[in-house]
Order: sequence, then structure tokens, then C-alpha cells
Amino acid sequence: MMSRLRLLLPLAWRNLWRNPRRTVITILVVGVGLWSILSFAVLLEAWSRSSRDTTLKLTTGQIEIHAQGYLDDPTVAHRMAPPSGDLEQLLKSSEFQTFASRVRVGAIVQSEYKTLPVTLIGASPDAERKVSVIPSQVRDGRYLSGADDTGIVLGRNLVRRLKTRVGKRVVLMVQAADGHLAERAFEVVGVFAAPEQTENEFAFAGIKTVQTLTGIADGISEVVAYSGSDDALPELVARLRKAAPGLDIQSWATIAPLEYAVSTLFNQFILMWLWTMFALMAIGIVNTQLMAVFERTREFGLLQALGMRPRLVLFEVALESTLLIGVGVALGVVLALLSVQAFPNGLDLGFLGRGAEMVGAGHILYLHVNPADFALYSLLVWVMSVLATLWPARRASKVSPVEAMARAAI
Repeated sequence: MMSRLRLLLPLAWRNLWRNPRRTVITILVVGVGLWSILSFAVLLEAWSRSSRDTTLKLTTGQIEIHAQGYLDDPTVAHRMAPPSGDLEQLLKSSEFQTFASRVRVGAIVQSEYKTLPVTLIGASPDAERKVSVIPSQVRDGRYLSGADDTGIVLGRNLVRRLKTRVGKRVVLMVQAADGHLAERAFEVVGVFAAPEQTENEFAFAGIKTVQTLTGIADGISEVVAYSGSDDALPELVARLRKAAPGLDIQSWATIAPLEYAVSTLFNQFILMWLWTMFALMAIGIVNTQLMAVFERTREFGLLQALGMRPRLVLFEVALESTLLIGVGVALGVVLALLSVQAFPNGLDLGFLGRGAEMVGAGHILYLHVNPADFALYSLLVWVMSVLATLWPARRASKVSPVEAMARAAI
């Protein structure tokens, strides 16, 4: 077998360049097709990662723990005690990276000029810095200095709508535990940047300050936890539910179903694009290979007349196709790598950024090459394209020497 391969390999390579125009066109078809598949996969993976990270690192986290009924009626009436016992021990184990407790209630914020609804989050700054990027996104002023900080941090767009600024005071009104409307003046100490929806929705104050305002003592609304890997989430959620059977414990897939769908369904889009591009490539490849076989009818008949068996003719044509498509695959991989390297600082979506925010992604997508995906998609395109050329190769092996010589005489 190896001796035949050594004999046919140089012959197959030379045969490719007997018609260089057709060979170059086929290489370009395969290369551009694979480039589009790999580039699309990188782009969608970046979008998926951006959507996931934006969702998790703003306010959601990987796992959220609430009192029963809180998700249906997010008020201080559905509060819980801080983690303790088995629940606290599990959250502090090595299986979790970090967790943070919060008070989270609906509120009304009022400035000198406007009144708007917000979600007030009472946070512990040290814990919050480990579960959210918002403390690092303060663009004016500062973040909270402690759990009893009496200042408030607002979103950039919310500040514009309220026509206020750092150093000014706003009034927060919330429903307290006993049912009355509690209100308090807060000094705006910081302005954070985030997706527009987050800037409009959330306001942050010290957790002890919010607990005092709502009259819930040391009660909390939620615990946000990170485990690091999404693969382990179902098992960890089950263990947390066992440790605290009276609480409502959900993963981010349940809390943020739209973002989870965006994050997971992109893999299906990649496969759909792969099959679409392969169908288009296969049409071009099979067409050019059939033309080559028809043009070389006399050659194949002569080879068989000289003693080459039909299966060796089949093998030679398949070998030519393998080399041809292999060069196209290599070209596609190089083009995809160059395309990714063209954006070392990420791909700025520009005017599409606001639309990206609607599905939880950021303005900038950071492109990364996944070697496993590149190898898998390249191999699939190579193998499927070679399989598509077996039909022309089989036609070549079925050429009759007598018929071939007769066609040549005509």
C-alpha cells in the first residue's frame, strides 16, 4: 500500500496543476468557504461569551438563592436570613469561588426634576467586588465605601434622566417590612457605566443602610454565588437545595432564560452555517471534478489498458481530491487566523452596540481562537468534501479502455 502511495502521490500532485485555473478556483472555493465557517464560529463564540459574562458579572451570578415567593413578588416581605449552617458551609467550600448577600427591592428615586422607578440593591462592597464588575465601572465619583455607607451609586443614563450629578441628593422611597412607605435622602457618590438597561434599572447603597431603611434587621433578599464552571451547576444547585430545602435556589439559566438561550443556541447556528457552506462547496467541487474526469477519459482508459486496476484509478482521483481540498482547507485556516489577529483589541460593534445590549452582549467582542473548534470544523470540511468527490472518482474508475480509445479517435 505504501509503495503504491509513493508512486501515485507525485502523479496526483502533478495532475492537479495540469489545469491550474480550475485548481486555483477550487482551492479558493474551499478556502473561502472554510474561512467563513471558522470566522463565523469565532464571532458567535465571542458573542456567546460576551452575553454570558455580561449577564453573570453585572447582577445575576451563576446561582441565586431567594426566599420562596420572592421571584414572583420581589419585596422585603419575602426575605430570608443570612446563610448559616449547612448552606453557609457549602457556599464557603472550595466548590464555590465566592458569594455575596444582598437586599434587593423595588424603589422610587426622586430628584429635583424627575421621579423614576429603580431596583435598589443593598450591597456589601467587599463581597460585591468579587461577584460584579459594577464596582470597577464607576466613571464619576466613587463606589460604596462600606456596608453602612449612606451614599448611593447610580447608573450613567439614570443620572442623565434625573438631571442630577455626583454630590447632589436624591430621595429613595421603598415599601418597608411593616407596609408603610419609607423614604430617605441619599447623596449621589458615584456613577457607574454598564449596558443601558442596567444603568437605568439599578441603584446601589450599603446593605446595612438599606436594611435599616426597610426595617428588616439583618434580613436579606438574595445570595449570589459563583462556582466557576457551568458544567457543575446542576449538581451544585441540587446540593444547595438539599442543604436549604426551604429556599428557592436557581441557576442563571432559569433566572435569565433569554441570555442563556443566546449563549447556548449559537452552537446550533454554527452547525447550520457549516452545512449551508458545505452544500455550496460540494456543488462547486463535484462540478469541477466531473469536468476533470470527462476531460481525462482517454487518460483513464489508457491507464487501465496498461494494467492499472479500476480501484487504483479510483484511489488516484480520490488522492488528487484529497490534496486539492487539503490545500483549500489550509488556506481557509490561515485566512481565519489572520482575520482574528486583525482585531487584537476586540471587535467594536459600533452602531450595533445598542442592539447587542438588548441580548446581553457588550459593545466590544473579544475574538479568541479555539484550537479544538478549528481542528474539528477543518477536519469535517476536508472529510465531507473528499467524500463528495468519490462520485466523480467512481466515474473515472468505470471508464472502459475500449470506449475511451473510441472517444479519443472521434
